[in-house]
Amino acid sequence: MPRSGARAVARRLHALVAASLLCVVLACAAACASGESGPSDNGGNADTREPTTRLVESYRNVDLGCGWVPTGSMELSYAKRFTVDYFEGGYALACVADGNRYLIVPEGASVPTNLASDIQVVRQPVGDVYLAASDSMCLFDALGAMDRISVSGIERDDWSIPAARDAMDSGAIVYGGKYRSPDYELLLSRGVRLAVESSMINHAPEVREKLIELGIPVLVELSSYEDEPLARVEWVRLYGVLCGEDDRATDAFEEQVRQVSSVAPVGTSKTVAFFYLNGSGSAVVRRPGDYVTRMIEQAGGTYAFGNLEDATLGSSSTTMQMEQFYATAKDADVVIYNGTVGDDVTSLEELVDREPLLGRFRAFEQGNVWVTNQNMYQQMMSSGSIIAELNKVLCGTSDQLTYLRRLT
Repeated sequence: MPRSGARAVARRLHALVAASLLCVVLACAAACASGESGPSDNGGNADTREPTTRLVESYRNVDLGCGWVPTGSMELSYAKRFTVDYFEGGYALACVADGNRYLIVPEGASVPTNLASDIQVVRQPVGDVYLAASDSMCLFDALGAMDRISVSGIERDDWSIPAARDAMDSGAIVYGGKYRSPDYELLLSRGVRLAVESSMINHAPEVREKLIELGIPVLVELSSYEDEPLARVEWVRLYGVLCGEDDRATDAFEEQVRQVSSVAPVGTSKTVAFFYLNGSGSAVVRRPGDYVTRMIEQAGGTYAFGNLEDATLGSSSTTMQMEQFYATAKDADVVIYNGTVGDDVTSLEELVDREPLLGRFRAFEQGNVWVTNQNMYQQMMSSGSIIAELNKVLCGTSDQLTYLRRLT
């Protein structure tokens, strides 16, 4: 690499490390795929996203309606889709970017009178959760709070998190139907007291209304709308407040910050093509600027499709005809096949059989082709570790990898 290029990359990574260390000082905690594409991002096809990218000032509303005044607020380092404000007596108000508000009421405390009608009440200790947002399981897992979940909206075999599968095998967590068709009788019989949903629930408003009518607050999880990887991780701080595990959430978040800080200070400037093949044989790539492309950049790489003009902010990914894909990425230094969404592949030969043109890519000729493991998108809490692994791949170190494997 030219010496000037190395210095430029080094400066970018040194800036990232400095920002990350600042986050550690500022504090707390943190930000996973069901195989069903949609706003709860699993790395799949382009999705239609609701307008949840508003500035914090436009959705943060600390007026409880009862005259209470906040005593403090959570300082967020990265996340822009939720806020937390604190009140006397251990009460906390969470505001989410879709306009929903949740008052977390301490165990044994009463709900304040004259509470604003739009605020949903979540009583601690939070437990008996119906979890229909695949992104969130890793957050509960990181907090040691898997026992708070009693019903899953994702079937057992669609989980790649071992603890989730084990819990469903033992019956500690039972399947209660997808977000659009939950088994209400089961939810009531299991004493569900909180439903954690992805924003797909917005396509089934009658389900949301029914849950609230049954006395089950509905928390809509928007971590997948965060573009910054560590912002997604920072959602664990909200779950830390809900579960009363603030310190554990802090530790989990800071560990991922440290992982990013450990990335080699000298970048590689290698070009990375990240994609999968859809059923029609077209290549599906990530939208420039989303969290996957930012992970590549933070690992020291350059995203091969960073200049796509037809990738809109309303999509997490975009589809390219193979000829355009080849013209753009044929000289990429590293190719990563998204095995989480596309059919899993086990060899270079298998992938080239699916699309012969791939065999002419430089990375294929040099054997520098990788595939993501099936667990990558359900491991939001490992975002820092994944960035560190990407850096290893870019630097030519491929030992002890968990989320990526080389195709031969």
